[in-house]
Amino acid sequence: MNVPIDITGVQLETENTILRPFKETDLEDLNEYAKVPGVGEMAGWTHHKSIEESKEVLDMFMSGKKTLAVVYKQSGKVIGSIGIERYNEDYAGEKYKPLRCREIGYALSRDYWGRGIMPEAVSKVISFCFDTLQLDAVFCGYFKRNNQSRRVNEKLGFKYVCDREYTTRYGTEEVSVFTVIHKEDWVSR
Repeated sequence: MNVPIDITGVQLETENTILRPFKETDLEDLNEYAKVPGVGEMAGWTHHKSIEESKEVLDMFMSGKKTLAVVYKQSGKVIGSIGIERYNEDYAGEKYKPLRCREIGYALSRDYWGRGIMPEAVSKVISFCFDTLQLDAVFCGYFKRNNQSRRVNEKLGFKYVCDREYTTRYGTEEVSVFTVIHKEDWVSR
């Protein structure tokens, strides 16, 4: 089952990042990475065409209280996001209906790809999901063509659940790989 969450006041820290709720002053940084072609498209949304579009997304992040800004410590810039999203219970199957679950989704500035930042940040969020939110399982989906996200999944120990057809926000059809990690598997790592 999808459990309600609220990340108000949450701040997590890794070696390279601070993970915290988005705030109004993050608009320029969000727009800077979200307007780059190819960044959003790897996650199912089109790159932002204007600062106004980024403002709408920022407002959605702040009001939704489920998306963390990924702040790079060295520069203090927001370089990405990690959402603790609702998952599709139909994809997960009956065995997950009584369990406390959510799905992780993330995006990262192209300038920071390949540096190990996202596995580090997602790992911290998964620990938060299990230790603080007391979830039983965390799902993650990625497009089959998205090798960066596949590698993040593999590094963190997610296990394959199924492939699913997915229609993106910009109308393309994708094959998404749906994966899961259970609390007991995370704790024993």
